[in-house]
Amino acid sequence: MTSSPSVSLTAEQIQDLNKQLSTMRHDINNCLSLVLAAAEVIRRKPEAVERMTGTLTDQPRKVTDAMQKFSASFENALGIVKA
Repeated sequence: MTSSPSVSLTAEQIQDLNKQLSTMRHDINNCLSLVLAAAEVIRRKPEAVERMTGTLTDQPRKVTDAMQKFSASFENALGIVKA
């Protein structure tokens, strides 16, 4: 097993990463709320399925985007380089 160089983060960098993590969680929770709301609308009004399909199909991309954005910042802060 190879050892990695140690990384030091300032309190400000940690605070910034924590804020970004909080934002990512908030964004993902919003996406999940929209999925649940769209599913509930479809359950109550099956004729709304076409209208709600866009909402449902947009959410995975938004979740992925939020995770990738945070991951890039996290990896950058820790000096992680993908091979």
